[in-house]
Amino acid sequence: MEDRDPLIASYRLDKTAIQVVHGFEEPDDRPFWLSKTPAERWRALELLRRINYGPERATA
Repeated sequence: MEDRDPLIASYRLDKTAIQVVHGFEEPDDRPFWLSKTPAERWRALELLRRINYGPERATA
């Protein structure tokens, strides 16, 4: 069994919060992200980076 990244493992998906947005519509999540601290936004960015590229890709 492969080792799971602890950052990724610490998150759960709230399926009730999913919203489908068509490609040319303006998303309405700006107030949500503006309500978060810079540290919370950075953590969310890091989570997405790890999901897409893996935890070992920390440097370019």
